Amino acid sequence: MLIGLIVATVADLGIALLLITVSGLVIGSGSQSIDGGLAVIAAWIAAIIVCLAAPAVGFVLRARGRAQLGFIAAALPAVAGLFALVLPAPY
Repeated sequence: MLIGLIVATVADLGIALLLITVSGLVIGSGSQSIDGGLAVIAAWIAAIIVCLAAPAVGFVLRARGRAQLGFIAAALPAVAGLFALVLPAPY
């Protein structure tokens, strides 16, 4: 389970890095951004926080003897991201 937890941590950190990298295109005020409102900014920040907190929760659960639950907690953002790719576009 430790290897799975490490892989999920790397995936979560990659998602957080991607969210931070493209944040200017979503919540910026430039000509190429979609100029997201306050709700979009709040959701974006919440997604980054979840991607950074999920591995920490996973390692804490592993340390307390709940390795499987820790892996599930750490892998949840990656699974949710894959599910979001399957959803149709809202336009």
